[in-house]
Amino acid sequence: MSTTNQNLFVALRAAFPADLDAVAIENADGPGAGSLYTWRDLERGTAMLANLLASLGLPEGSRVAVQTEKSVEALMLYLAVLRAGYVFLPLNTAYQAAEIQYFIGNAEPAVVVCAPKNFAWVSRIAFSAGTGHVFTLGEARDGSLLERAAACSDQHAPAVRAADDLAAILYTSGTTGRSKGAMLSHGNLLSNAQTLKAYWDWQPGDVLIHALPIFHVHGLFVASHGALLNGSKMIWFGRFDPKATIDRMREATVFMGVPTLYVRMLAEPTLTRQAASHMRLFVSGSAPLLVETFDSWIARTGHTLLERYGMSETVMLTSNPCRAQDGARRRGTVGPALPGVGVRVRDDHGAPCPAGEIGHIQVKGPNVFCGYWRMPEKTKEEFTDDGWFKTGDVGKIEADGYVTIVGRSKDLIISGGYNVYPAEIEGVINDLPGVAESAVIGVPHPDFGEAVVAVVVAQPGATLDAAAMVAHLKGQIANFKVPKHLFVVADLPRNAMGKVQKNLLREQHKALFGA
Repeated sequence: MSTTNQNLFVALRAAFPADLDAVAIENADGPGAGSLYTWRDLERGTAMLANLLASLGLPEGSRVAVQTEKSVEALMLYLAVLRAGYVFLPLNTAYQAAEIQYFIGNAEPAVVVCAPKNFAWVSRIAFSAGTGHVFTLGEARDGSLLERAAACSDQHAPAVRAADDLAAILYTSGTTGRSKGAMLSHGNLLSNAQTLKAYWDWQPGDVLIHALPIFHVHGLFVASHGALLNGSKMIWFGRFDPKATIDRMREATVFMGVPTLYVRMLAEPTLTRQAASHMRLFVSGSAPLLVETFDSWIARTGHTLLERYGMSETVMLTSNPCRAQDGARRRGTVGPALPGVGVRVRDDHGAPCPAGEIGHIQVKGPNVFCGYWRMPEKTKEEFTDDGWFKTGDVGKIEADGYVTIVGRSKDLIISGGYNVYPAEIEGVINDLPGVAESAVIGVPHPDFGEAVVAVVVAQPGATLDAAAMVAHLKGQIANFKVPKHLFVVADLPRNAMGKVQKNLLREQHKALFGA
C-alpha cells in the first residue's frame, strides 16, 4: 500500500506553476467581471475554507452538499472539501424543493451550502433532515460561508486520503426511477484526469475557456481538473454567452462544451476561421453531436470537434484522438477506449458481440466508480460477475476499436418482436432536407407492443411535410423501423446538460394509439 497522500487535491496543488502570482482564473462575466485570481489566491482561499470545515468537528467521511450558482469561489469550495478530506456533493442549480429534499435525505450531508436567495427553504429542509450546518455562497463573493472563512488561517495541511477513499458523490439525472448517487474516489478522479492530460495533449501555455456548469462531470471534473493539472489559466464564464466566448478565443487554446453550445456559436456571424485560429482543441460531450454540427464546425472554423464519451459513474471512457498520429476524429463515433480503460459489447445473453454488431456496452478501469450510495443491491445488479460495469448504453465497436453509441438500453424499442434502435432512425431523419434534429421514441401499441414515433424539429425557415417524410423513410429503412407517426415541433425538451429528455416525450405521447 502506498504511503504517500493520495488526496486528489495534493496532485492538483502539485501542478500549480512555480510562480504562484501568475493568473490562474479570470472572471469573464457576472458581478466580478474582470477580476483576476492568482494561483496563490487558490492556495490561500482553499486553505481558509478547508480550515472552516475542519473547525466544525465533522465526522470522518462527512458529505458537503452544494447548490450554488457558478463562481470561482464555488470551485474553491470544491477544492477545499477535497483538501479537508470530506466528500463533495454537487447539486444541479435547477433542482427544486422536492428534489433537494430527496438528495439531502438520501446523502445526509453534515454541511449544506446554498445560494443566499434560497436559504429560507433549503435550510428548513436541511435542518429537518439533521444537517448541522447550512451556509450561503453568492455569485458576488457574498454569503455566510466566505464571512466565516475570512477569520480562518490561510495555512492548511491537506488531509491524508487513500486512492479508494470517497471524494465525491454525483447523483445521476434520474430520468427513470430514483436518482442514484455514484460514489467516485480520489483515485477514480485522478487517474482519469492524468489520462486525459496525456491523451488530449495538454501543452504548457494552454488556456481554457470554462463555460460549463460545475455541478456535473464535464465542467467540474473534465474541464477544471484538466486546467488545474496542467497549471493552465482559465477564462471563467458564469453563464455561456456565444458571442462573448467567440471573442475570447484569440486568448485561449482549449474549449469544452455540450453540442448545444456549438450550435449556438454557429449561429453567430463572428465565428470564423480567423476568430478560432488561436485555438488548439474543441471537445464535445454530455449529449450526442449531430453530424450536421460536426461538419458545419469544420467548414466555419477549420477545426474538427473531438467527441468523447463518459458517464457520472465513470468520468471519461473513450475519446476520438487528439493527435493526428493517434488516428482520425470520426464523425458519429466517440473514438476508441482511453488508455487503461476496457470497453466491450455483449448481447442480451452476455455473449461477446462480433466487431460492428450492436450490443450492450460494458466498461472497466481505474476510473470506474465503486458503486451507488447506500444501494448495495442496485450496485450488484449493475456489475457483471467478472467486474465490468453495465453502462446501460447500447452501441458497437468496430474492428479498429472505434466506438459508436446507438442509444440507451432503456430507449430501445421492441416493436412486433423486432429491436429498433432510435439513434439509427434519427440518423436517417436528420439527413433529410430541412431537418435540424429529431428524437425517436417507443410508445405503447395494442398490436405491436410498442410503436415507433418520431418528433422532429425543422431548420429555421424550413417547412416539413410529415406524411412525405414518412413516405420517404419507407424507401430507406425496414418497414418495422418506419415511424407510425411523425410530429414536427418547435423544439425538443432538454435537461441542464443539453440531453433530450425522451422520458417526457414518451409520457406526452403514451396514449397516441389508445393502448
